[in-house]
Amino acid sequence: MTELAAVKAALKTQAVETPSWAYGNSGTRFKVFAQAGVPRDPFEKLDDAAKVHEFTGVAPSVALHIPWDRVEDYAALAAHAEQRGVRLGAVNSNTFQDDDYRLGSICHPDAAVRRKAVGHLLECVGIMDATGSRDLKLWFADGTNYPGQDDIRGRQDRLAEGLAEVYERLGEDQRMLLEYKLFEPAFYSTDVPDWGTAYAHCLKLGPRAQVVVDTGHHAPGTNIEFIVATLLREGRLGGFDFNSRFYADDDLMAGAADPFQLFRIMYEVVRGGGLVPGVAFMLDQCHNIEAKIPAIIRSVMNVQEATAKALLVDRAALSAAQAAGDVLEANAVLMDAYNTDVRPLLRDVREEMGLDPEPLDAYRRSGWAEKIAAERVGGQQAGWGA
Repeated sequence: MTELAAVKAALKTQAVETPSWAYGNSGTRFKVFAQAGVPRDPFEKLDDAAKVHEFTGVAPSVALHIPWDRVEDYAALAAHAEQRGVRLGAVNSNTFQDDDYRLGSICHPDAAVRRKAVGHLLECVGIMDATGSRDLKLWFADGTNYPGQDDIRGRQDRLAEGLAEVYERLGEDQRMLLEYKLFEPAFYSTDVPDWGTAYAHCLKLGPRAQVVVDTGHHAPGTNIEFIVATLLREGRLGGFDFNSRFYADDDLMAGAADPFQLFRIMYEVVRGGGLVPGVAFMLDQCHNIEAKIPAIIRSVMNVQEATAKALLVDRAALSAAQAAGDVLEANAVLMDAYNTDVRPLLRDVREEMGLDPEPLDAYRRSGWAEKIAAERVGGQQAGWGA
């Protein structure tokens, strides 16, 4: 297989999971902005997700968020996804929207609240059983706002105890993916604030506990690609939540703020052998002022472009320059790949996959936006109700 053929083959097998919540209404902390044609239930979310996959060819799965996507019959939801040409992906828990969680959930000082939180996580594992989902994705808003508010070490003990109970409930083919976040909503201490904390808990739990890297969850200047390289080296990179940010956790389209960073991350993924089914590539975005489906399509395309550039890095030339200590040449090799216009390559890949070479144009011509705006009238639009 030629080098170009190998690049194309890798791009054709890439899979980017889209989030169900990105298809619903969302907004800022001050206002949720409604759009015409927004899904009213999880089934309609899957209909929209199927359109993203139809036009990109690389978005075959949809992440669920419980309770936002709670239904009476999860087997029926999985069947609906299959009928639309997609499948259900990671199950995301929600332990941050109940009044009981004001002081935390799984780390809460009250044992009754901790029991409620763990019960919800176990419910999510049951949903995984019903849907055939592999991954349970956990993010906790737990933390404190003031020194002395709670015992920092005690909260880590509670976290470990709760995670261990849920880990033991997982099936042999299921995984726990632990996400971290620098801050928000806790401003003094966050219980899972960084990749080291997540990694430490995963190590104690076992090999089916892995770390999720959300590209928006770091301090400015953090070398995210170093984190990715290290977790891949240790076999503990479970997946990504791709988005883009200017300050903290803006949840903008992937690659919008810093496409060079996305390229650097994807190079480490390629370098570390991470383009495999074991690493889950998911978008985690809420589109507030832009049309939702086109924004998700654009994000998928941005991830594809970063991946294509990463695959085009001349690894032999880079290794030679690094071994020779040729700083300028090593940097130039990376920059040559980054500065390559890969859009013609991706158009060729899509045509070879039987797709329209321009996904956004194809979506606009499809009439789907007009169809859902006309048909989805009445009922309550899905959203996260900020």
